[in-house]
Amino acid sequence: MASRTNLLMKHKFDPTILRSYDIRGQFGKTLNTDDAFAIGAGFGDQIKKSSAGHIAVGRDGRLSSPVLAAALIDGLKRAGCHVYDIGIGPTPMLYFADRHLNCDGAIQVTGSHNPPDYNGFKIVRDHQSYFGEDIQNLGEACALGLSLVGAGTSEQVSVFDSYIDRLRKNIDFGDFSVVWDTGNGAAGPAVDALVTGISGTHKTLFTDVDGQFPNHHPNPVDPDTLKLLNEQVHSAGAECGIGFDGDGDRIGVIDKTGRQVSGDLLTAFLSLDILDRHKGAEILFDVKSSSTALDIVRRAGGKPHLWRTGHSHMKKRLKELGAPLAGEMSGHIFIADDFYGFDDALYVACRFLSRLTHMKQKGNESLTDFLDRLPPSFTTPECHIHCPDNEKFTAVERLSQQIGAVMPAEQMNLIDGVRLTTASGWCLIRASNTEPALVARAQGENEAALDEMIEFLRKQLRAAGISWDGP
Repeated sequence: MASRTNLLMKHKFDPTILRSYDIRGQFGKTLNTDDAFAIGAGFGDQIKKSSAGHIAVGRDGRLSSPVLAAALIDGLKRAGCHVYDIGIGPTPMLYFADRHLNCDGAIQVTGSHNPPDYNGFKIVRDHQSYFGEDIQNLGEACALGLSLVGAGTSEQVSVFDSYIDRLRKNIDFGDFSVVWDTGNGAAGPAVDALVTGISGTHKTLFTDVDGQFPNHHPNPVDPDTLKLLNEQVHSAGAECGIGFDGDGDRIGVIDKTGRQVSGDLLTAFLSLDILDRHKGAEILFDVKSSSTALDIVRRAGGKPHLWRTGHSHMKKRLKELGAPLAGEMSGHIFIADDFYGFDDALYVACRFLSRLTHMKQKGNESLTDFLDRLPPSFTTPECHIHCPDNEKFTAVERLSQQIGAVMPAEQMNLIDGVRLTTASGWCLIRASNTEPALVARAQGENEAALDEMIEFLRKQLRAAGISWDGP
């Protein structure tokens, strides 16, 4: 427990909450208000050593978010920071506030798409993701002890209208019928405001913020959570449906026939407009992405670039390369040609509609036409294979050595696990950063090639002492 004195604070976190991309745990069990206070105090102490200590804080609509945000702000103030409290909103609105208010750091209290009793923190420092070693160092600093002698301040600031204006900037929304589903998550009010007054016909679902998510779980890449959206698209005769996760940084799209557009294909779809203006640009995909998406970019003159899964890893790499676009299977998509390069599902939705408009203007084509032209897909879903947290990375290293002993090195990508590419397909095995599991996926040019890839994975896993029956 944190000792909240004016001289020294020591605090030890439950080690399971200090994760690769963010801090997240089960409220009342592995995560509590003392943790929130310590995060604020520890992060604030780091910030104050090199800057004025102006920090933006936002929160999602979970039931525990108000008390966690209050404790977080208390900790930041005790470290001597000045806090801009922007209230409830999607995580990308917090990222926008970080830039708009010229902050030194920003923290969103959010459990993203986790169950209602979970919550956590996404952190930004100097307009960059704060993750990996940053989070581990924060935990170590709090355990060693922090001097808290500051008397910081806070104020409530609204960036809502400015954020909505920025989303609409330079967007041609066309004249489409669209159904939007925010699943009672934090993006609801922003989506309502966004679609008010723009062209087209727009129907919004579940935009009232409710931390118990009474209608469905807000995970826009889960087909089960898209069922209601699909029904509404069908009944309205809409062009498409757009869904969001609980904090508005992941997007899911379905076409008018109900087909789900995976995150990698949506990234490839968006790249077609971007590559018209940025000839030969690199487009980033996470290692789980399909060869179908990579081929779309190649045919458009772009250079697909595979990188590590995880929104923080992708944002960092996007900036390093100066690339205009990146995307993940999970629905995190990052646009940097005319935006900030962070994962904002609302802005991605705007650019998606802009791309639809351009297609209609050029050749009267639709999203459905785009999907119809794609070659048949022979892929597995994302398969999760149980493997304890303390064993999963060792297991992947063992698998890497096994595969390297029988396959040419030039066919192996080791940036995040092992992705093996052959003339007829590819397969992937990597350690999950969010659960005790290995993640497997495969694609073949036909059903026989896919079966061959699956059997190869099964044999390699068995040789490593891991049982897997296949997808």
